[in-house]
Amino acid sequence: MSTGALTIDLDALAANWQALDSMTVCETGAVVKADGYGLGAPRVARRLAQAGARRFFVAVAEEGAVLRRALGPEPEIYVFSGHMEGDTRKLAGAALIPMLNSIEQLARHLEALPGHAFGIQLDTGMNRLGFEWADWSEAAGIALDHDPLWLTSHLACADEPDHGMNGYQLDIFRQMTDGLGVPRSLSATGGILLGSDYHFDLTRPGIGLYGGHPFDAAQPVVRLDLPVVQCRDLMEGEVVGYGNSWQAERPSRIATLSGGYADGLLRALSGKAIFHHGDRPCPLVGRVSMDLITVDITDLGSDPDFLTLLGPAQGVDALARAAGTIGYEILTSLGSRYARLDNLG
Repeated sequence: MSTGALTIDLDALAANWQALDSMTVCETGAVVKADGYGLGAPRVARRLAQAGARRFFVAVAEEGAVLRRALGPEPEIYVFSGHMEGDTRKLAGAALIPMLNSIEQLARHLEALPGHAFGIQLDTGMNRLGFEWADWSEAAGIALDHDPLWLTSHLACADEPDHGMNGYQLDIFRQMTDGLGVPRSLSATGGILLGSDYHFDLTRPGIGLYGGHPFDAAQPVVRLDLPVVQCRDLMEGEVVGYGNSWQAERPSRIATLSGGYADGLLRALSGKAIFHHGDRPCPLVGRVSMDLITVDITDLGSDPDFLTLLGPAQGVDALARAAGTIGYEILTSLGSRYARLDNLG
């Protein structure tokens, strides 16, 4: 291979969905926005549909249209950004369900697509998307007269089980929705793990499907191998890469790998990331550049054909910690140049 190979274990993905589904007595959907968290929304969604998922969530209508072509007419596809100006044809043509976020969106949707299904998002304190309390009080009667499919909100701190925001948002959500007779959804992965009080009628796991925190029992889904382009010997005192940021303290063997920040390997990993050859660690040395990374393979004793950045020895969250970020960013940054492979051929 001349570029990195990103291998996606679709069976592990399905197993993670089934494990999260088994924690509830309600329905379990699946969030496949950002091109399936960087892994390819069509392949991810098709496998989740085989596992039993029937409701899928994307960020914008353009993503929904791609997903509809992959899944066919049966599954429901919801759009978190709601009904944006210019979305009408996409929503109608791909049978997408907007999650309306404001009085303006509600009016636009009812006028442009009368009779077209929709859901409602409510802001319970995250202050990002959804009807605020006052707006919902004003618009609820109109919205409910048109039979929304779901009333939803989103937890801000669900990955911290003891955070007081969780209980606060749960209480606000109940106050805004109790007694309205509409199915409800509050929880993504973290909310599922908080317990049954947070489950309502539908959960929407995202990062946990792909092997990320806070679902620490998740099976790993992603493996990333980078090919070695060239190896060279360095004498003690020689330097590597831009800015002479690494200097050999001993005679060293350096492998140059095909991959860099153009492939989503964050520059913040410079001098911090660890690659592996089997279970043997090999430190990244010097700076991550656009297309190339240099790794110290002195202790291997031989030149490998490739090194592994994500795999059995290091998952997305461990790599994220090295970069000072979160697993979400690692996954969604993975670049388009990788050969994407999966265990279904």
